Amino acid sequence: MTPPRADAPGAPPPEQPGGAPAGDEARMPRWLPRAVVLVLALIACFQLGSWAFHQLLGLLVNILIAFFLALAIEPAVARMAARGMRRGLATFLVFLGVFVAAAGFLILLGSMLAGQIIEMVEGFPRYLDSVINSINTTFHTELSRLEIQDSLLRSDWLRKYVQNSATGVLDVSATVLGGLFKLLTIGLFSFYFAADGPRLRRALCSVLPPAKQAEVLRAWEIAVTKTGGYLYSRGLMALISGIVTYILLAFLGVPYAPALAMWVGLVSQFIPTIGTYLAGALPVLIAFTVDPWYALYVLGFVVVYQQFENYVLQPKLTSKTVDIHPAVAFGSVVAGTALLGAVGALIAIPAVATLQAFLGAYVKRYELTRAADASTSRPRRRVRLPRLR
Repeated sequence: MTPPRADAPGAPPPEQPGGAPAGDEARMPRWLPRAVVLVLALIACFQLGSWAFHQLLGLLVNILIAFFLALAIEPAVARMAARGMRRGLATFLVFLGVFVAAAGFLILLGSMLAGQIIEMVEGFPRYLDSVINSINTTFHTELSRLEIQDSLLRSDWLRKYVQNSATGVLDVSATVLGGLFKLLTIGLFSFYFAADGPRLRRALCSVLPPAKQAEVLRAWEIAVTKTGGYLYSRGLMALISGIVTYILLAFLGVPYAPALAMWVGLVSQFIPTIGTYLAGALPVLIAFTVDPWYALYVLGFVVVYQQFENYVLQPKLTSKTVDIHPAVAFGSVVAGTALLGAVGALIAIPAVATLQAFLGAYVKRYELTRAADASTSRPRRRVRLPRLR
């Protein structure tokens, strides 16, 4: 009997040397193209989302700042609205008051600074002569102000600095315009968040079930309370810093001591990271116009007070008003700075306080056992070691 041919109908496909049919090896699984397309689509969506997030990161940070500013002024706006005033008008009046106070302070400080700079420039040769005379007397040198001026004017360093400053004018202008646009963006968003606060809460709660709506409203109230407490602590530290600075400047006889104390208090507390150095630079500069040694005294005071504020005053006041542990407050500032820079340092403490208070409502606490209560509350007795003879 002859075997059937390979091309005959009903004949099995030819086998390979390994025993597997030849048609199965060339056939692609049906799920493989779909899997490849799905993986490529996921990669494309991830890349697109990452690109969009990096492009919109500045806007998201501005919206976050505006949200916390709206939470800060929410108590004042709600109090005015409870007396029958429209929320839009109440928000406008609060913003107007803040703007007028800030503009008046800047105008006063600018006029004072302009007068002091003119006085310092006019008296700079006299200060330089006194410094050179003291150096000549101490180190037995023969320095001359005219020789120092000539060598400085003919130096390559000064020429390169002037060239770099001339080319950097456009960069400075672009930075200033960008900062003004950012302030305008933050102001507009914070105004809308504060004026339309109830409407925003209703819109957010309308897409949530009833059980979740109560949690959202509770989180909102906690955020308002903690943000207000944080600003209260900052204002209290600004008041303490301003009073201490005024006492020092008045004792040294530095002019414009009240304005300088107000500058130090506000700038050092409400500009994170570099606020202390920026606030201390102006009193040092004004004190230099009176006596160079006074500038050194003020600089030493700024450095010492900063350490006292960072390690003693700020953790205690923040823990009292925002109700978080000093170590948690310090760690939240460090983490916020690492994530968002100066903005993160400013909003880290109220954000962590809000999260801690909100999560604390869902943490179940138990009564301490007798052994645990005794071990945590009973003072330990001191063990006296026998003396060796």
